[in-house]
Amino acid sequence: MTTEDIRTYDVVVIGAGPVGENVADRTVAAGLSTVIVESELVGGECSYWACEPSKALLRPVQLRAEASRVPGLNPAVAGPLDTAAVLAHRDRMSGHWDDADQVEWLRSAGIELLRGHGRLAGPRRVSVTTPDGDTVLLRARHAVAVCTGSRAALPDDLAGLDELRPWTSREAAAAEEPPRRLVIVGAGVVAVEMATAWQSLGSEVTLVARENALLARMEPFAGELVAEQLQKAGADLRYATTVRHAERADGPDSDIRTLLSDGTELLADALLFATGRAPRTDDIGLDTVGLASGAWLTTDDTLTVTGIPGDWLYAVGDVNRRALFTHQGKYQARIAGAVIAARAHGTPLDTGPWGAHVAAADTAAVPHVVFTEPEVAAVGLTTVEAERTGRRVDVVDYELGNLAGAHQYVPGYRGTARVLLDPERRVVAGATFVGPGVAELVHSATVAIITETPVDRLWHAVPAFPTISEVWLRILETYRG
Repeated sequence: MTTEDIRTYDVVVIGAGPVGENVADRTVAAGLSTVIVESELVGGECSYWACEPSKALLRPVQLRAEASRVPGLNPAVAGPLDTAAVLAHRDRMSGHWDDADQVEWLRSAGIELLRGHGRLAGPRRVSVTTPDGDTVLLRARHAVAVCTGSRAALPDDLAGLDELRPWTSREAAAAEEPPRRLVIVGAGVVAVEMATAWQSLGSEVTLVARENALLARMEPFAGELVAEQLQKAGADLRYATTVRHAERADGPDSDIRTLLSDGTELLADALLFATGRAPRTDDIGLDTVGLASGAWLTTDDTLTVTGIPGDWLYAVGDVNRRALFTHQGKYQARIAGAVIAARAHGTPLDTGPWGAHVAAADTAAVPHVVFTEPEVAAVGLTTVEAERTGRRVDVVDYELGNLAGAHQYVPGYRGTARVLLDPERRVVAGATFVGPGVAELVHSATVAIITETPVDRLWHAVPAFPTISEVWLRILETYRG
């Protein structure tokens, strides 16, 4: 038997991942009563099945690769990784898939948590089915924020997926042991990061890429250097190839037989599909407000869903498809929280360029890092995108291995930097760095793009010696002639 009760709040947030948590934190700080609804673990995908566990798997790989080239350390790190210790570290970084600490943080921030599956039930209404089967109807005075994120997309043209039990990014990040043979379908970030991690932990990895290169949306040299290291580590890379058929022909626990489009067959213990993301909107009641179930939610720059009258429905994070990164979702959450608070208090919105109530950085400067060996860090425009859109840019390349700081970091350092500059405005339009330790370079490039600092002013930003950041001086010297 079920019961129903009705509760009213200023703000209702669906989804308690990093994005939903940040929206709720901002609205509570603005004096608005807020409830957050979560059907899984508080902390969301990033904490338990993506950012935290995957980076915990990858950090030992990167550190060993660097240390193996440093005099005085190389003999000490020549052996294989301690798989059990790496997986134990991964488990700690994932909180052992226990959200008690995050629940306590919600309580301390004054955010009410309601566990259950939340669905829109008309304007400013959310119906929640609790784990006990009860129904709670939430009424929002001011706003409902959909922060349900995205999920791994599985192919819809491959028969027998249930019997295959394929891995997605979740299973790949949380697996209890390395599979002996792992086939990865994909060529993007998840594919190359998981290939790097599990190859280093002893799996025989075959990566099947539809494209002719890895990381095809980034600068070409990024995918080339990552591919070189994967092959050096023993991975088998198959380009311009797709999966035609896959099955467990000899029972539910037998090998996975994968037939490729080139006619070859692969045997695997696990098959990972890393072929994109889909919105988690198929069962959240979008039809009750005139939107299509299962669709990405389109917003304006205030993160307000378009086509819905009344400025009450917001879509924040992956679910709006503006920039599918945790840090960008949290940025959007800070903006959306400020918008909701301003509207609730009757304060005019600041929607001018780089205003307090617009998510401008989602298009102008989206930093991201691929934690492979070597690392890849990028922000802003690439030559691929510039060519596609017909935008004129000046391109400056520099070999990071020429820097004294790079040699101090790792003897025999190999890596490349590319900076794109707007020739008319003489400002940075994009930057890509590939090499050990380059993740920490991307924020300086982001700041340069966001602030639109002229090249002549950047000339006076003196990098410390000997650091890899000295690449900025070399780039500017090259550009200024």
